[in-house]
Amino acid sequence: MPSSLPRPPADLPIRRLTRDDLVPCADLSEDRGWPRDEHRWGLLLTAGTAYGIDDPEGKGLMASCVVTSYGPEDAAVGMMLVAGRHARKGIARYLMHAVIESTGGAALSLHATDAGRPLYEQLGFEAVGRTDRMSGLFRPGAAPERDAGDGGAVRVRPASAGDLPDILRLDTRATGLDRTQLLARLPAFADHLRVAEENGALVGYGALWPSAQSHALGPLVARDTATAKLLVASLAGATDRPLRADIDARHTDLLAWLGAHGLEPGAPTTLMTLGGARQPGDRERYFAPLSVATG
Repeated sequence: MPSSLPRPPADLPIRRLTRDDLVPCADLSEDRGWPRDEHRWGLLLTAGTAYGIDDPEGKGLMASCVVTSYGPEDAAVGMMLVAGRHARKGIARYLMHAVIESTGGAALSLHATDAGRPLYEQLGFEAVGRTDRMSGLFRPGAAPERDAGDGGAVRVRPASAGDLPDILRLDTRATGLDRTQLLARLPAFADHLRVAEENGALVGYGALWPSAQSHALGPLVARDTATAKLLVASLAGATDRPLRADIDARHTDLLAWLGAHGLEPGAPTTLMTLGGARQPGDRERYFAPLSVATG
């Protein structure tokens, strides 16, 4: 990692963003050809720590970045955006240096696009995995296998307030992280939050939340692929919008199943880490993040 901050491209103070910056953040997303996703920005600005650089000409935000901390040792970086009119001027590097220093040596993770990956490699990030995007209208087929393991049949139902402690335990086992501050907001953030249950014990959970004209699927945590399919089928049946899901590429069976049910592959992202290539937890149970912005 470079040892010091580079000279700023200009006199560009970095400031903390708040929910008052929701519209400028959405404008910046739109400027870069992304959905405005004000709903997601609302979550990120409250659950995470957001940084921004104002356009000196008063044209909204020049750049943004969000850090979502999971305890003192781990954090995810996302929404590293620079307005198109200010691209290729060193602003992303300048902001990322400041963000890295702000985390105090925490192990950082992020999902990099092909365009952003060279910068992150120069900053010391290393590739440790890949996430494949699938999107489209889900076509129901034959019901997926409902029996998993040696116990009784797995059933999927809407989550209740009393399920949150078990959801947190499932998530911590899968990710190795304490994501309480993010997941505690999930019931209010998601249009649909469902759990998979076997013999009274939770064995998976998944959520569906609005993004532009689609519904985004995530997080998705499950004991096995069969349970993940049950959750996806249940959530897909709750909407008539197209689905979008960012699936951990190691789950090839789930990716093939989504393709067989009408979803098409899109641009992948590379999972990268800094400060030690940690991938804690039982990642075989971790099928999809809430968003690539939250790790």
